[in-house]
Amino acid sequence: MENNNKQIRHFVVKDCALIALATGDKAQNLRELRDRLEKVEPGCLYYHFWGILLKPSFEDPEYNNDFASWAKHSLHDGKVAEKLAVIDPTDFKDMETLRREVIEVIEEQLYESEIVSWCKLEHQFNFITSQIVIFDTGNRIETPEELTELIPTLSVSSIFYHFIDARRRTPEGQDDFRSWLSCYGDKYYGLIDLIANVDPYFYTLNELRDQLSGVFYQYFKGK
Repeated sequence: MENNNKQIRHFVVKDCALIALATGDKAQNLRELRDRLEKVEPGCLYYHFWGILLKPSFEDPEYNNDFASWAKHSLHDGKVAEKLAVIDPTDFKDMETLRREVIEVIEEQLYESEIVSWCKLEHQFNFITSQIVIFDTGNRIETPEELTELIPTLSVSSIFYHFIDARRRTPEGQDDFRSWLSCYGDKYYGLIDLIANVDPYFYTLNELRDQLSGVFYQYFKGK
């Protein structure tokens, strides 16, 4: 497929902040968690699966989502925590299918358990939703080669915006890098394939930035 590159728009580099908003919904046991999950807005699931990446922390979290962490540390239920921890939100086409998966895992655990564990009142699960605020950095990239030098300098929140949040914004469910490279037709198919192999969920944003940097360097300078 041939493309007239003059018609391809430059890559607009943006940054973001994920603003946490309390919903007032709480849960003190798995049954209540399931019931609240049936009704909370999709933004809650998004925050509790992805928001942890942007939370300041001095150590790596034991679990990648808030549901698993709460089950382990507040309910002291390691079994359901492990089941919730292996749910990868990138495997689901939208927040609704992800919601059904989380609920099914919880219902399976409720069915298998004779006793429903309760946490202390001060350790209730608090449902948080989120709003993303987007900033234009003013940086514009004209060619894919320039991304090799750019990506190592990006903030982790910019990585979050372009590599993670983009998946719910783009019609194809792709990150912004692949979407932009696709405008060149088949020219960067190999690079697109390498980016597609980077899993955005089981790594910190710093690790994702390093992996993406390595992918671009390998493609453009490692040949």
